[in-house]
Amino acid sequence: MESIKSSTYFVHFKENGYKELNNCIADKKYSSIFILVDENSMEHCYPKFMPQLHTDIRIEVIEIESGEEHKNLETCSGIWHALTELEADRNSLLITLGGGVITDMGGFVASTYKRGINFINIPTTLLSMVDASVGGKTGIDLGTLKNQIGLFSNPQMVLVDDDYLMTLNEREIRSGMAEIIKYGLTRDFKLIDQIKYFNNLKIKSLIKRSIQIKNEVVLEDPKEKGLRKILNFGHTIGHAIESYFLDSNEKESLKHGEAIAIGMVCESYISSQLLSLTPEKTQEVKELINFLFDKVIISKEDYASILSYLKHDKKNIAGKINFVLLNDFEDFQLDCSVTKELMIESFEYYSA
Repeated sequence: MESIKSSTYFVHFKENGYKELNNCIADKKYSSIFILVDENSMEHCYPKFMPQLHTDIRIEVIEIESGEEHKNLETCSGIWHALTELEADRNSLLITLGGGVITDMGGFVASTYKRGINFINIPTTLLSMVDASVGGKTGIDLGTLKNQIGLFSNPQMVLVDDDYLMTLNEREIRSGMAEIIKYGLTRDFKLIDQIKYFNNLKIKSLIKRSIQIKNEVVLEDPKEKGLRKILNFGHTIGHAIESYFLDSNEKESLKHGEAIAIGMVCESYISSQLLSLTPEKTQEVKELINFLFDKVIISKEDYASILSYLKHDKKNIAGKINFVLLNDFEDFQLDCSVTKELMIESFEYYSA
């Protein structure tokens, strides 16, 4: 599969990716290599990855606990201390091997350790392959507030190998499908048709087209001043729901994609009320989400708490909550203002 050129690096695939990885390590003459994993990627992905790595350079593994709840400054501090104790220097390389938490946090750790060391991302979940593989966003959560601390920093390269998906359960695969749906609704509706009749044979083409779409957007708007905001469709409400469920003692935490899926239904409804998205197309979005994802119970008692998280959304300016909405499929509008009443209506639309 042909590599994809981003701003300062390439996204490589499978066998060619491992070849380019080894070439990069040899060319850069790194002093040491550190591989960041969680217990899941250590068990399921590390044994597949290591035979592909051909080098005599010293290799150390740093393992952290899995889960969004560990994507925080405390975990970063532990990784920085481990790097220090293992004598990582300015010419060391950090390889992130895992899902979005590992790639987001690993990039942040590498970019801030000794004012920055090189890192390479090897995403192992569908979500991280189609979302975190391109764009240079690194970061961690502040409490339960998503990605509040971070910076733009590009890896040396990204290696995407869909064989790692065989280690995932169905829930993780469906979570990743949410981001692909987002690309379909905002940029290329043909993806939606492929998702409707999804089978494993199509996963490679879905992954590559999703990466191409995100790369096109990021190249035009690397720092999210305009066009790149479309990548947040479904995320304004979705992140608030994700944070609320993560913070609640009574709720089971949601996967990122599950929360974003709810957000896309809600924001499609808002689009139909404020813009020109038709009720039929709004219902089409809802039916697709309901087909792929289990229904999540959001009660009236949850509304106020969910809305309280929206004030921390990164797109907000001067206290104004800004949404990305749809005039139509593949036709979006940025920086839309939405009332709380309409947001509540969208929750009710999802739950109905």
